[in-house]
Amino acid sequence: MQAPTPHASSFYLSRRAAARTDRPRIDLLVPVYNEAEVISPFLEETRGVLDKLGLPYQYIFVDDGSRDATAETIAGELRNGLPGRLISLSRNFGKEAAMSAGLAHAEGDILVILDADLQDPPDLIPQMVEGWRSGYDVVYGVRVDRSSDTLVKRSTAGLFYRVFNRLANIDMPANAGDFRLLDRAVVNALLQLPERNRFMKGLFAWVGFPAMAVPYERPARRAGEGKWNYWKLWNFAIDGLTAFTTLPLRIWLYGGAVVAGLGFLYAIFLILRVMIHGIDVPGYASLMVAVLVFSGVQLLSIGMIGEYVARLFNEAKQRPLYLVQDVIHGETTLEKKEAQHD
Repeated sequence: MQAPTPHASSFYLSRRAAARTDRPRIDLLVPVYNEAEVISPFLEETRGVLDKLGLPYQYIFVDDGSRDATAETIAGELRNGLPGRLISLSRNFGKEAAMSAGLAHAEGDILVILDADLQDPPDLIPQMVEGWRSGYDVVYGVRVDRSSDTLVKRSTAGLFYRVFNRLANIDMPANAGDFRLLDRAVVNALLQLPERNRFMKGLFAWVGFPAMAVPYERPARRAGEGKWNYWKLWNFAIDGLTAFTTLPLRIWLYGGAVVAGLGFLYAIFLILRVMIHGIDVPGYASLMVAVLVFSGVQLLSIGMIGEYVARLFNEAKQRPLYLVQDVIHGETTLEKKEAQHD
């Protein structure tokens, strides 16, 4: 099932399809954080799929400051012949930074981003590769069933996508996570974006390029526990909105103008009432209500401005998005796998 972007005309798709190599090199970007329990089943399933595909591949694991045996488990697999490398960050920088680190270390013609918990089905990788062969530069997975999520999470997720697409000047597909295939051209485009406050789902949509959707039902985690909670998701949503639209600031501008206009009209009303009826002492309750309401509005507007100022502060510091403390290379690389095939 294909869902092309508006600019994915057949002309461009046919040109891209004709230029595709028969044996693309595949990088699997896997951000990990305390995922020692799922590494073995993840490798078993993904290697089974990739070996049947018959294309050269390698793993790019990005250890985002794990405190369990994740690094030791992956390093052991690399010593035993697993093609790829382990990028170890100096601390936990977050998934967005980990994915950015993986993009910087990618080498292949195709990059597939997926989680190690097997909630992103590896069986879809061949279908994604076929979409790439047909000319699409981005092939992303779309969840068609969120019944495993709580009602609150389903409702808030749907609301977020509606609000984001209404406010931002890009079209971010609903229920599409980080599970996706990217062409080398898309990876290069993403590497040109220097911002520190990164909302990768939005960046994937912002760069454009012909894209298609692959629907799937997301299974439960194979092992371990999820790293997200409602507070993190709330902050993640705020980061996404403030990274791609300044409309909230404009809303407060218009809202402030409306409130100021109503206040001016009410002031005229009070003056006329006093001039006609004389001094009016009663009104303490209405005065307190007005003060509290307008004070709340002011605090909300200041808070919204503060969100943008904080992001300007982070960008102005120019600190690196992440720091790499170690890189562990596997004994097998893409080049060696290609040589073995030849």
